[in-house]
Amino acid sequence: MQTSQPGFRQMGVRRFGRVNWLGLYTLTRREIMRFMNVWQQTIFAPLMTSALFVVIFALALGQNRGAVMGLPYLAFLGPGILMMTVIQNAFANTSSSMISAKMQGNIVDTLMPPLSAAEILTGYLLGALVRALIIAMAIAAGMALVIGQGIAHPLWALAFVVLGAALMGGLGLLGGIVAQKFDQMAAITNFIVTPLSFLSGTFYSVEALPPAFRVLAHWNPIFYLIDGARYGIAGVSDAPPLRGLLVCLLAVAVVLYVAWRWLKTGYRMKP
Repeated sequence: MQTSQPGFRQMGVRRFGRVNWLGLYTLTRREIMRFMNVWQQTIFAPLMTSALFVVIFALALGQNRGAVMGLPYLAFLGPGILMMTVIQNAFANTSSSMISAKMQGNIVDTLMPPLSAAEILTGYLLGALVRALIIAMAIAAGMALVIGQGIAHPLWALAFVVLGAALMGGLGLLGGIVAQKFDQMAAITNFIVTPLSFLSGTFYSVEALPPAFRVLAHWNPIFYLIDGARYGIAGVSDAPPLRGLLVCLLAVAVVLYVAWRWLKTGYRMKP
């Protein structure tokens, strides 16, 4: 039976307008507080790992390795380490949040509130982006202090960091949705994410690879993230930065669309 009482709202009608800003803020704040409560593991540990990479390469190769793409090796290495750390942590942030919620049975706390799939996706991605930006700024500050490396093109650097966080945050959501237990999530990280990030020009120029491997590298979207960050920070790149930007935008659009569809349908999340 319908009613014409003033101010009456039918059940199931959203009461928040086009965007549930309060719900989106709450979800984003939850995601940020989740990793900030254990900052020793989520912020400090990745920074220590990055520092160890730089120290090891400096001791092993830094004095003997010649210039790479016209840069001292540590200046070439720094941007790759920065982006590799950013994408790994963006992936870890969303994937661990999703798989933990599924394993602990509290995924309903995310699915039941009046949040659309786009709002849920945005909340998870904003949490990953904040973590990625904190880590990126800390590593960039360390590079400036230790090796005196500034940022050649700040807007390009910021664009690729944001795209890297969005791409890997979206992939982290997909991995967390697909995985049914922590072992499966660890397998995705160890056998897909880590190899792609290590084999994407982080520690070397892809121009030094044999032709076949060079072609494969250019099909890896993470290569363009690493290369774009190197252009933004050091001013040099293996591929045209505009091409890298377009490839990354396309990859982000595809990944986020799939993530949105899965969240909308409740794929592997609803009984």
